[in-house]
Amino acid sequence: MILDITPKEVKFYGQDLAITDSVNKKFGMNSSYTDMSGQVVKRKINSSDHENYINIKQGYYSFKTTDKITWIISDDTKKVDNYTLQKAATKFGGRSWTAWFCKDIPFNEGPFKFRGLPGLIFELSDDKNNFIYTLTKSQKLMEVYSTQNFVESSFGNKAVPINEKQKYKLIMEFYNDPFAFERNNFSKTNTGLKININGKEIRTVDELNTQTKSMQEVIRKYNNPIEIDKVVHYPVY
Repeated sequence: MILDITPKEVKFYGQDLAITDSVNKKFGMNSSYTDMSGQVVKRKINSSDHENYINIKQGYYSFKTTDKITWIISDDTKKVDNYTLQKAATKFGGRSWTAWFCKDIPFNEGPFKFRGLPGLIFELSDDKNNFIYTLTKSQKLMEVYSTQNFVESSFGNKAVPINEKQKYKLIMEFYNDPFAFERNNFSKTNTGLKININGKEIRTVDELNTQTKSMQEVIRKYNNPIEIDKVVHYPVY
């Protein structure tokens, strides 16, 4: 993931998004990449108001949240390379978090929505180690890198603003019928249509229903969003 701090905004997005965009620009290509981390966000400098970006089905959407974080700063310190890091703790998104920040780097920013400490966050993890962030590289660019192709839009698909109710509806529509497009094709033809899903050839609606059940199991198995207090409770049919 990349923490992109500019004079006016802070953005957090996957490195693969930036790489795909860079390759497209360099070679005149039109490749795309779908980020499924659920962690692509943008905020103004010194703000806790976020624009969140998410892929659902074949669409790309944005929704707003306000995410204020209250830190408890400890006296504990440790050395990492030539930097002295100080410990802080918080509760956010239904998880307990520990951060190590550096007062010598005067940015009160960090991964995802974590900000507000008197220095850049170098390390961040939840108490179950489901999410671990470690600063591995810092780079100063001569100019602001445009993210219009992969944050504010998804390689040609501009983010559609939605609210929480609309987001939930879209998520459940996908869960209930993740292969709706393929199912529609089956209903339109009786000419021996064959569809390839995850390397498996699907010839009948019954086979498609089996794949739907399998996909729903996968969705439930990996249903572990960073903000666990907003988790979607999927039904089992």
